Amino acid sequence: MTVAVVPQAALAGASAPLAVEIATAAHAGEWNAFLRQQPHGSFYHLYEWSGINRQALRNPSFNLIARHGDEIRGVLPLTLVASPMFGRVLCSMPFVNYGGPVSVDAVATEALVRAARERAHELKADYLELRCASAIDTDMPVSTRKISMHIELAPDPDTLWNKFTSKHRTNIRRAQKNNLEVRSGGIELLDVFYSVMEQSWRALGTPFYARSYFEAILQALPDHTRIFVCSQAEVPVAVAFNGYFNGVVEGLWAGGTELSRPLQANYVLYWDMMRDACVRGCTRYHLGRSTADSGAEDFKKKWNATASQLYWYFHRPNGGEMPQLNVDNPKYKLAIQLWQKLPLWVTRLIGPPLARSIP
Repeated sequence: MTVAVVPQAALAGASAPLAVEIATAAHAGEWNAFLRQQPHGSFYHLYEWSGINRQALRNPSFNLIARHGDEIRGVLPLTLVASPMFGRVLCSMPFVNYGGPVSVDAVATEALVRAARERAHELKADYLELRCASAIDTDMPVSTRKISMHIELAPDPDTLWNKFTSKHRTNIRRAQKNNLEVRSGGIELLDVFYSVMEQSWRALGTPFYARSYFEAILQALPDHTRIFVCSQAEVPVAVAFNGYFNGVVEGLWAGGTELSRPLQANYVLYWDMMRDACVRGCTRYHLGRSTADSGAEDFKKKWNATASQLYWYFHRPNGGEMPQLNVDNPKYKLAIQLWQKLPLWVTRLIGPPLARSIP
């Protein structure tokens, strides 16, 4: 189904205009193959996410693909999240660290953004949100509150180790003396991961997703995902869930129990994950998004992580100001404080339906 045609003169000498259509499952192979050829093609752009969001979270997904003839020029995954709190949000990508268009040039990017705006209008979305890892040329308002912290890896983990400050190496060694061990795997570690994470997110005041969401990710992307569990005397204290694509590690979710902080478990967990990434031949480790000048950013800087600006673009089909969707918004602070006080059995019951509506 073609949703937009762009007969730009920029495609000088072209025999056919640039067309944007909604991709189907039949396009999954060529979609992912295109991503593997693009420096900005990420784990979050893989075609499988459309099925994950649709089946596990019941959020409709629309993957836009720009073509010049038979040649793919760009892709843009979109998911519609209908929320009683935030309205109807058409987002790339919700629930993860970033998304946005992946294109070979500005012409394809412009075509995809235009088609996304049209789609937002057709779906009666309150706004379109494109969470981009780099700036795009558009008149859409942009938020720059979020940054991505990343580490440049090396084939030899010792090269990474030697670049740490002596104080940081001492902190890692001290934590290792707490009888902490790290194991990694796939879906067999899901129950452990989920148990720790639902405790961790309740403490943060944030509803957590259903177990089925993570199971769907692991089943759809088994060669691109890995769970890490840090334990003391076989008792899990910290966990993480990572994605892998194009030589880049994406830190998706991480959390710990009340024992994690006094044991300094994150020092052991993160160092083990970085060593593993080096051995796998990965070249970059994204530690997830952070709010600038936050405590999370400070911890990541200890690993010699550097910040890259994230650009969240917004478009309201019916006009209006950019939405203020952040935890510093006073109307959300009270809800966070109340959630932190709820028993775990209550958050386990009502958390997943709320989480799937928070993009």
